[in-house]
Amino acid sequence: MRTPLALLNLTHDRKKFATSLAGVAFAVLLMFLFSGFKNALYDSQTQLLERLNGEIVIINRLKENMFVPRAFARRRLYQAQSFAGVEGAYAIYTSDARWKNPETKKTRPVRVIAYNPSEPVLTLPEVLAQQPQLILPNTALIDSRARAELGPRQAGIISELADRELRIIGTFSLGTDFAAGNGNLIMSDQNFLRYFANRGPEEETRSFATADLGLLKLAPDADVEALVQTLRDNLPQDVLILPKYGPEGFIQRERQYWEENTNIGFVFSLLTAMGFVVGIILVYQILYTDVADHWSEYATLKAMGYDNRFLFGVVIQEAVILSVLGFIPGLMVSSLFYQLGARVTGLVFKLTLERVVNIYIMTFVMCLVSGAIAVRKVQRTDPAEVFGL
Repeated sequence: MRTPLALLNLTHDRKKFATSLAGVAFAVLLMFLFSGFKNALYDSQTQLLERLNGEIVIINRLKENMFVPRAFARRRLYQAQSFAGVEGAYAIYTSDARWKNPETKKTRPVRVIAYNPSEPVLTLPEVLAQQPQLILPNTALIDSRARAELGPRQAGIISELADRELRIIGTFSLGTDFAAGNGNLIMSDQNFLRYFANRGPEEETRSFATADLGLLKLAPDADVEALVQTLRDNLPQDVLILPKYGPEGFIQRERQYWEENTNIGFVFSLLTAMGFVVGIILVYQILYTDVADHWSEYATLKAMGYDNRFLFGVVIQEAVILSVLGFIPGLMVSSLFYQLGARVTGLVFKLTLERVVNIYIMTFVMCLVSGAIAVRKVQRTDPAEVFGL
């Protein structure tokens, strides 16, 4: 059996080996955190849309994203419902408003989502179970994952929304995003008009004549793409009709808007790249120190006839071992930080298999680059100089 020289070089000093793994794990943690926040901000923008119970979305043609308050004529939903394959057409209303923290009395912006409680618009189990109670006047559900600045998030709380008393009758779990600000409230469409029909001369008057978002529920055997095209050909051009999913779908459109029109992706991608560079420097220092500590041993191997290719392989093996064993604790700690970040911010932190694989590939490349730089000292080693000959 061949002697596992690379592994023995790393593990002969257990304390130093643990420090080396900690250095790699730290670099892995940095990359996970920076890429995690970038993905969390994008994923959070679509979490509400993914839970909508429908296959086709109708919006105002001028509405670039969910944050833009542009409504469309509700009669477009009635027209769409007349087409074969459409089982239901649901109107959704949204607005931003100030919620008063019942404890501190400070107001914070929240997003209000409203619809007819008799319609299965949201597929959240907590919402479906409490929909009958939403018909009561001046009531709403509060997001349990809203930011702590909103105050208590539980049934029975009485506070003010848009300077009008509101009673919380239950909770649901969703989370925040750019449009939601600090959190979400869900109420009936009737209550929505009570609070937002007339908000002042500078605010748009709301009524059931318009809706912010239209949702079409299709029959199980309906062809989504064909029906989308049919609706586009027959409905007026003041609305945009999109499938919910797909490369040209509403969810992808929303995510793409934030990717292309904000600096968030660039900033966090840059920070991830910086974490990658920091990792290269850390691993290089680890491997260079190991090479320096075993310089005489490497010189002996060269004097015995082992060529630079063999020595290069030993150092690269050490780099690969560090990438694997350092990645594991980095992943575990990152998972804990993802959970903490989700609780504190209300954002969606997804540790998907694809993202884990991508970060490991970066870790692997990081260690290989560091190993390739560090191995140059071994290749330049002259046994005669080492032994003073």
